[in-house]
Amino acid sequence: MLAHAFEADDLDLDAYVAEWKWDGIRVQAVHAPGESGTGESRLYSRSGDDISASFPEIPAALDVACVLDGELLVRGEAQGGKEGGAASFNALQQRLGRKTVSKKMLREAPAFVRLYDVLQIEGEDLRPLPWSRRREALESLLRRLDPERFDLSRLIDVPGFAELAALRENARDAAIEGVMLKRRDSPYVAGRKTGLWYKWKRDPLLIDCVLMYAQRGSGKRSSFYSDFTFGCWDGDPDGEGQLLPVGKAYFGFTDAELKDLDRHVRQHTVNRFGPVRETDKSLVFEVAFDSVHASARHKSGLAMRFPRIHRIRLDKPAHEADRIEALRALIRD
Repeated sequence: MLAHAFEADDLDLDAYVAEWKWDGIRVQAVHAPGESGTGESRLYSRSGDDISASFPEIPAALDVACVLDGELLVRGEAQGGKEGGAASFNALQQRLGRKTVSKKMLREAPAFVRLYDVLQIEGEDLRPLPWSRRREALESLLRRLDPERFDLSRLIDVPGFAELAALRENARDAAIEGVMLKRRDSPYVAGRKTGLWYKWKRDPLLIDCVLMYAQRGSGKRSSFYSDFTFGCWDGDPDGEGQLLPVGKAYFGFTDAELKDLDRHVRQHTVNRFGPVRETDKSLVFEVAFDSVHASARHKSGLAMRFPRIHRIRLDKPAHEADRIEALRALIRD
């Protein structure tokens, strides 16, 4: 079950409950009883991929026949602080895609699931029940689960839209993605059904970067330079400062803007490396992104999450783009 982006301010809030929107990975944890009585537990991503090998401590801790829905997180305090907190998404990302996980990683980045729904318990299908009934069942089931690996997404009080907007705005201070609204009487349905669940994410961060490299896209964009790498200044741009790449984006612009950008790349190419063109440092992008994390894989020492082109700043000279210190100040562990 997926949520719609929140756009209306005329909802009857009494019909909804609110929760934090945690910055993790949506998962389902499943335990199916076996003939021998032990059964098997698996962990699945939203796309249906089996990620049990990357997070073996989760299925290993689940021995109750059920299907659980929640957010996969890593223990820490970057999100939400000491009370019910979690590490940043970057800590979780370190473990994604691994076929084996070392004891050191299990110890230093232990995973857990913050539960917010239950689809089935011991063979009983709970999906047709209203959210309020499923929540009661989940709270009761939680007493039978390992508290190190499973906890409950707490509800937050929202007496009005002003308070809801304030919570959503303050979510950035706690490194949380935003807030969720769920109808108390909503069944659990596949896909997105209007009016049942809403997500209201915090506004993105913005920074001015300089276009450095471009590559052609794929599919309909295969003839256009549409994949852009951009950077921020390390040091004084009017002195010996240099641009360090900080991100890559391939959306956020219109078809007309894409044609203009493709023309700019072709007219301002100063070097080529296989399919990559290096451009002169003359075009500024206002880049939107959700967060920034430390990254040893990048020369800049950081990585942006969900970067996208927010605006093309034809009015701004490249030497006035932001310095990398502005991004480093936003890094959360």
